[in-house]
Amino acid sequence: MACLYSGVNVAKSKILIVDDEVSMREFLEIMLSKEGHKVSSAGSGKEALNMLNDTIYDLIVSDVQMPGMNGIELLRNVKEVCPDTTVIMITAYASTESGVEAMKAGAYDYITKPFKIDEIKLIIKNALEKKRLEVENLLLKREFRERYSFGNILGNSPEMLKVYDLIEKIGPTKTNVLVEGESGTGKELVAKAIHHQSPRREKPFVAITCGAIPDGLMESELFGHMKGSFTGAIANKAGLFEMADGGTVFLDEIGELPLAIQVKLLRVIQERSFRRVGGTEDITVDVRIISATNKTLEEEVKKGTFREDLYYRLNVLQIRMPPLRERLSDVPILARHFLDKYAKEHGKDVKGITTVAMRILEGYSYPGNVRELENVIERGVALEQGAQLSAESLPGFKQLTYIPPEGLDLEEAVGKYEKALIVSALDKVGGVKKRAAKLLNISFRSIRYRLEKYGLNTGEDSEEESDE
Repeated sequence: MACLYSGVNVAKSKILIVDDEVSMREFLEIMLSKEGHKVSSAGSGKEALNMLNDTIYDLIVSDVQMPGMNGIELLRNVKEVCPDTTVIMITAYASTESGVEAMKAGAYDYITKPFKIDEIKLIIKNALEKKRLEVENLLLKREFRERYSFGNILGNSPEMLKVYDLIEKIGPTKTNVLVEGESGTGKELVAKAIHHQSPRREKPFVAITCGAIPDGLMESELFGHMKGSFTGAIANKAGLFEMADGGTVFLDEIGELPLAIQVKLLRVIQERSFRRVGGTEDITVDVRIISATNKTLEEEVKKGTFREDLYYRLNVLQIRMPPLRERLSDVPILARHFLDKYAKEHGKDVKGITTVAMRILEGYSYPGNVRELENVIERGVALEQGAQLSAESLPGFKQLTYIPPEGLDLEEAVGKYEKALIVSALDKVGGVKKRAAKLLNISFRSIRYRLEKYGLNTGEDSEEESDE
């Protein structure tokens, strides 16, 4: 049996007392229970080991001298079975040798009888706090590796290989980066991967969605404020740039940043300093800025909604995230990844994807990109009753692939689907045929033919369209 350590709550931990003296067991049990811990006890080393088959303890407090299996033997067994469990030894036989032996065997500390109550309380508190910090650090590092490395940016298409190559080259530099791509392509994952590849990897990564913060609060969120600087500023508050000092600031939806804040951001980039709202002190920070946009910032510059000087400061290095429709060869690996993820999350025994379902997934254009594929797989897993994800469980595809018992007219079914897509495209672009044709990747002549074919009267062509 192996113990998997799940974490430590210092205020309420699982503690096992092991001592052949009933009075000592009861004393420690009462004392630690009053401290808020969940305490169990065993009268021998063998009994303690049996209890470890059922429960994982945060801490074991054991006597050294016990009949049968002594405390040192128990300690060695505990370290084999549950290496992450902390052990404190108690002995009435004070000697340097016994202390050294216990520490060599993996004990956190040892206490000599008779001991002071405050002394043992402090040692136990420190032991649990140390374990909590170790576990917290381990979990943070694991999360960092899993979420911020290439592991979460999936795909082996030529388009994605170019992205990986750029991340490896750009990561170690200090230069600001602009990540461009449609919504749902994974721009934040790229930003985190760049941060992970940089010397700043141990420092904060602070993400800010510019479009999600009201204009009136944006400056305060980014740069902080002083008490009384505006209504509701009841205390001094550090901004996100200050919190990210030494690390990376990720500005998502940078195209949504108000012009007034763009000026202040430009100053931060140029001078590496800023002032809190209502403040008089210049605060200096060392941050790398990675921005992301689903807009074409060059067009925003021409419109006057984005500062040209800021654009060039942010766009020193650029990565373009390809839409999923440009790398459909990555759909199988992405689909299987999301299948495994949501099968575990929903407790479903779905272990594969049928050939028909995969062909449907590979043949779709994904206007919502990877995020849409993930949602499709999650809903499909939730609906699936079998061992493989079937076409019938794919939301939005069920009616398309359903064949009634009496059969169907293939040409009629395809025609209905084509007509529905054309109507949907026209609705999306306000009835402008030229734009609908572009959305459907067909010529203007082709869409006019189909409109006539299906009897869709959408009015006269615009002057621009008539010239086609």
